[in-house]
Amino acid sequence: MTPSGGRILIVEDERAQRDALAQYLVRLGHSVTAVATGEEAVDLLARRGHAILITDLRLAGMSGLDVVRRAHELDEDFGVLLMTAYASVDSAIEALRIGAHDYLLKPLIFEEVARKVSGLLEQRELKRENARLRRAVQQHRDVELVAHSPAMREVLEWVRRAAVSRSVVLITGETGTGKEVVARSIHSLGADREQPFLAVNLAAVPETMIESELFGHERGAFTGADRRREGILRAAGSGTVFLDEVAEMSPPVQAKLLRALEAREVQPLGSDTTAPFEARILVATHRDLGAMVKEGRFREDLFYRLNVLRIHLPPLRDRPEDIPSLVHQLLQRHALRNGATVPHLTPEAMRALCQHPWRGNARELANVLERALILADDRGIGILQLPTDFREGSAGLALQDAVNRSERAHIALVLRLCGGNRERAAAELGISPATLFRRLERLGLKGAGAA
Repeated sequence: MTPSGGRILIVEDERAQRDALAQYLVRLGHSVTAVATGEEAVDLLARRGHAILITDLRLAGMSGLDVVRRAHELDEDFGVLLMTAYASVDSAIEALRIGAHDYLLKPLIFEEVARKVSGLLEQRELKRENARLRRAVQQHRDVELVAHSPAMREVLEWVRRAAVSRSVVLITGETGTGKEVVARSIHSLGADREQPFLAVNLAAVPETMIESELFGHERGAFTGADRRREGILRAAGSGTVFLDEVAEMSPPVQAKLLRALEAREVQPLGSDTTAPFEARILVATHRDLGAMVKEGRFREDLFYRLNVLRIHLPPLRDRPEDIPSLVHQLLQRHALRNGATVPHLTPEAMRALCQHPWRGNARELANVLERALILADDRGIGILQLPTDFREGSAGLALQDAVNRSERAHIALVLRLCGGNRERAAAELGISPATLFRRLERLGLKGAGAA
């Protein structure tokens, strides 16, 4: 199995040593290219297909230091090991100054080479993970909590309180209500906002891999563990770890997570020792953990440990006043991602969106808007760009609006003919005065006619 760090480039002008080192690294599962000159190496490095460079210091033509310097110019993330039989403090300092990560003395000890290569691959993967994290953070900076409804204003207040605390936060709510958005908001408002935010959906991780994902593992801890892994709790540093769908953990993992939270340390798989972690923990679930505790499917002690501070997200159908702002935010996000302009949304389309029950909550809304954005024409997004069920609902609403307008006009005319006398108007309409009052109220004519 080839490690995920990428390919290794060896530059060594002595063929026997070059072949021996290449064959050894290939046997370890690495993908290796071996060349004799610095010029060949630079040409290959320019193609950006390698992760690690192992070069001799003294080469015919371009020197090893020149190769290192060129590699560093091409990509600062190259892992570089410099080999030499002529060790000196000056050459070591110069190599490290221009971009080498470590120094190897000849004759080589292959086990030492393997250890240093493994360490460089781990560093590279961590850098790439941090880069992905930064991109993810940037992508989510334009996603803010929409809080016009009283329920969401209360959520926002709890988010502000949680941000200044290092306590565990339990975020609950139906699927698609924005639990990760809340978690990222807590992180972005906290003192460690510049530290990593690492999220893992526990329902999407195979049960056999959850422990490794959370706590890490040592090399050889299980089949396929060809190198050491730190685990997400330690990789986050003093940042934030968001554990989504925490209810999906098996009882053994629940026990280990409880111990980790209590002791603030983890024991990687295959290790006899523990290691501390600093990250704050946010967890989320769409399930009722209290009910699961009663059913014996979730540890009661872990539930109490997680339920220190709880933030519950209401479903979108219970906060329709948030929908217009959420629609505009999501349209801006989708348009930016697709390099498009934000389209105009017709009042009819917005009315249909606000009337929809949204069983999938904000996630369903985002999917509908992304589809509408693809179908949008020069006039923007209208009812025809929404799914069929929205159009059917809109037709029913339009018909009801027409009926209401007709009834309103008829009652207003009768009231005028009766000089504003409601009792006479009710008699003319064939209804009771109480029924007329209710209809006036419903149709916005409460102030019409005499009292």
